[in-house]
Amino acid sequence: MSALSKGFKIIDAVTTAGKAGLPFAEIVQATGLPKASTHRLLKELVEISALTHDEQSRHYRGGLLLARIGASVTSNYDFRETARPYLQQLHDAFGHVATLGILNDDAGVYIDKIESSSFGLRLHSEIGKSFPLHSTAMGKVLLAHSGKALIRRVASRKLEAFTPQTITDPKKLRQELERVRSDRYAIDDEEMTRGFVCVAAPIFGLDGCVAGAMSCTFPDYVRQEHGIESQVDAVCRLAAEASAGT
Repeated sequence: MSALSKGFKIIDAVTTAGKAGLPFAEIVQATGLPKASTHRLLKELVEISALTHDEQSRHYRGGLLLARIGASVTSNYDFRETARPYLQQLHDAFGHVATLGILNDDAGVYIDKIESSSFGLRLHSEIGKSFPLHSTAMGKVLLAHSGKALIRRVASRKLEAFTPQTITDPKKLRQELERVRSDRYAIDDEEMTRGFVCVAAPIFGLDGCVAGAMSCTFPDYVRQEHGIESQVDAVCRLAAEASAGT
C-alpha cells in the first residue's frame, strides 16, 4: 500500500469518527497500519492542515484543508448532470419514459425526464412538477430512505387516492416502505395513473445518503406481456452506477 493510500485510510478513519476524532492508538487499531508509519503520516497530515491535533485530548480531527476540498467538490457537484448519462441509458434500453427526482420538503420534484418525441400520452412527470411520496415509485424510494420524522408526517395525514390501487392505509404504507428499503427499489403499480407501471431505485450521493431517485415508466400491457424483471434489473443497475458516478 502506498503512502498516499495509507494517508487517505487515516483520514477516512479520523473523519468517520466525527467531531470527537480519534487518539493515536485507535487510529492504529482502525486502520491496521504500523505504528511508525501511522505516526509519521499523522505528523505530515497535521502539517498540511488535513488533520488537526488537540494537545490536551490527544485526539486527531479533520482539518481546514479537507473542508476546503469538500466545499469545492460540493459546489461543483450537479446531481442532474451527473445522473443524466445513466438516465439516457435507461431510456435507450427500453424506449420508456425515464425520470429523475429529488426530495423537496414533503413531496418529490421531477428534475429531469427523457421520453420519445413520438410518445403520445402526457404523464404527470413534467420537469419542475411535484409528485406525492406515497403513490409514486420515486416518491416511495425517497420516503423510504428519509428520516423517521418525514415518514411519520406523511403517514399521519390523509393519503390521497389517485387510483383504486393507491395505498391509503398508513400501516400498509409503512410495510411498503420497509420492503422498498429491503429490496432497494419501488414499484408504482398503477397507483398514480391507471394503465401505467413505474419502477424506481435510489441514487446515493457523496455523503452516502439518498440524493435522488431514477425511474422507468411504461404501459401496464408491457408487464402483462413480458413481465418487469428486465426493467427492475436495469433501473437498479443504472441507479447503482449513477451512485458510483457521484
